[in-house]
Amino acid sequence: MTKIYGSASEALEGLLFDGMTISAGGFGLCGIPELLIDGLVESGVKDLTIASNNAGVDGFGLGKLLNTRQVKKMISSYVGENAEFMRQYLAGELELEFTPQGTLAERMRAGGAGIPGFYTKTGVGTVVAEGKELKDFDGETYVLERGIFADLAIVKAWKADETGNAIFRKTARNFNPPAAQSGRVCVMEVEEIVPTGTLDPDHIHLPGIYVHRLIQGPHEKRIEQRTVRPRAATAGKGEEL
Repeated sequence: MTKIYGSASEALEGLLFDGMTISAGGFGLCGIPELLIDGLVESGVKDLTIASNNAGVDGFGLGKLLNTRQVKKMISSYVGENAEFMRQYLAGELELEFTPQGTLAERMRAGGAGIPGFYTKTGVGTVVAEGKELKDFDGETYVLERGIFADLAIVKAWKADETGNAIFRKTARNFNPPAAQSGRVCVMEVEEIVPTGTLDPDHIHLPGIYVHRLIQGPHEKRIEQRTVRPRAATAGKGEEL
């Protein structure tokens, strides 16, 4: 049975329902599942809870779903690049569960491993720990964090074979593998699908057993913040720098 689908809409067919929880890969605008996000927008599915490191920027990435008001709650660690996110949150239109970045990655990984919860020192004594169970281990206080078990994971890889064995590139590896593992169903978009057996097994970042559906397509790869320095001064012939 093939895992490869022709488009994001085809790959998402039969998986979406109002009120579902989605785990989304990506770090900033790096490695985000652009095509699948567009598919969610087109579907009109609503009241979503989305677990993602951030919420994209205004009008791009997960920011598109905020603009269409399809998101009910975000589980995130960083929201500073999206003015609409902040506006909705401050207006009481969007629920927000702040989660430290490392804790969020571990919550996703724990869900993928079937672990319902774990204790961590991160967040103890802050608003992150409010309403959560605290426990002492060897004289230190820890807070209980729950694993994330998403109805659907949407992720993006650089390259994958036809069975879903995937390689992520650089920063895109931060959240995509744990996000993929935390979904009961995982749909992955890739820049290139290669024949099975082409990839070196030692280079695989995510085994295909976690991936249920695949699509390939072009990506915009927008840069979140472009920072450049002035061109270095050059000396003409016979001149000194």
